[in-house]
Amino acid sequence: MDPYAMTTGVLRNPDFLRFLTSHVGNELGANISRVALPLVAVVTLHAQPAQVALLSALQTAAFLVLGLPAGVWVDRMRRRRVMMVTDLARFVLLASIPLAAHLGLLSIGMMFAVAFLAGAAQVFNDVADQTYLPSLVSTRQLSDGNSKLEVVRSGSFLAGPGIGGLLVQLVGAPFTMFATALGSLTSALFLSTIKTPDKPPAANEPEPLLRGIGVGLRHVWRDRLLRMFAASSVLTNLTVGAVLGLSVLFLADEVGLAPGLIGVLLMSGGFGGVTAGLLGALLARKVGTARITWLSLTVPAPFALLLPMTQADWRVAFFAVTSIALSWSAALSTVGQITYRQTTVPEQLLGRVNASFRSLMWSSVPLGALLGGIVAQQFGVRTALWVFMIGRVVSFVPLLFSPLPRLRDFDDVQARS
Repeated sequence: MDPYAMTTGVLRNPDFLRFLTSHVGNELGANISRVALPLVAVVTLHAQPAQVALLSALQTAAFLVLGLPAGVWVDRMRRRRVMMVTDLARFVLLASIPLAAHLGLLSIGMMFAVAFLAGAAQVFNDVADQTYLPSLVSTRQLSDGNSKLEVVRSGSFLAGPGIGGLLVQLVGAPFTMFATALGSLTSALFLSTIKTPDKPPAANEPEPLLRGIGVGLRHVWRDRLLRMFAASSVLTNLTVGAVLGLSVLFLADEVGLAPGLIGVLLMSGGFGGVTAGLLGALLARKVGTARITWLSLTVPAPFALLLPMTQADWRVAFFAVTSIALSWSAALSTVGQITYRQTTVPEQLLGRVNASFRSLMWSSVPLGALLGGIVAQQFGVRTALWVFMIGRVVSFVPLLFSPLPRLRDFDDVQARS
């Protein structure tokens, strides 16, 4: 690591800037594909609703199937190399869609395969990504670096679908997928320019896959704060899954809003994430990395109760206020939790621990969506939102039984072994 980068702001670290720019390409491309991929299926292939739903599910199915094994394998490899290889794999996979469409060879079966394989590449990319940052910046800069990355993620979430919709209108859905592919290629190119050496994995004898997965899960369980972070995150994502699954139905049928306004409300949460990313480093310095993580989980929580009160009058703002507040909360707490893991987890275990968290969080979202649908079917959509928003308010309770409320900074915890 460059000694100069340890004593200056994270944006003065040239390698971090290259890493950040790689995220711009990757995240923006991924969010453009949120619009373009289903539109290719609908407009070009005239897919049925069940096929479109399956296509959407296949994009995230790899997180459930490969999430835990990915952590073991990433810990055995050079992290930057993993990101570059998976970026290039996504480029080839996504670019194959416009090529096949041009040649008249595109089929829904091919779309299913590309969606799953590109999702699998993204699983490895994400695990390596969260594991790689400590190689580029000093421990004191981790919170700042994670905050800057969160700005990119939230900004891309906001801008990507709009850019995707415009590109679909201008050049058609299949060739919009080429813009998504170029995002992955751009990411790989910027990663290749990073000067900091890509650390080799520890020269230990590779352990069996299941034992490696167990080591990561046991580390999460034995660390009291990690265990409670995991419990709180699972509860939070259960409620998020339910609300995401019911939001369009709620706004369209219960509240009676026009599609354009529904789109604006669903995007509003991105502003909270961008704001949190911009202010995250400043708040962490002023308040403390641990304390701001705690406050970000507790202070915005009551805003969740506004969402079920949304109506087709001035109270339509309740949905936007809730979305912004909870997205701000999620972004800041995510930065804090990632920073804690990067600060305290031994480097040789970090991939497995990050993968364990991602698997727990991703598995709870579809479960929440299923539970939300069951409750809404039995008691109505608005009642279901009350149930899950109350759950969101109390999702921080497991952390009351952790050291977090008594800490100011994560540096107060025992340093990485």
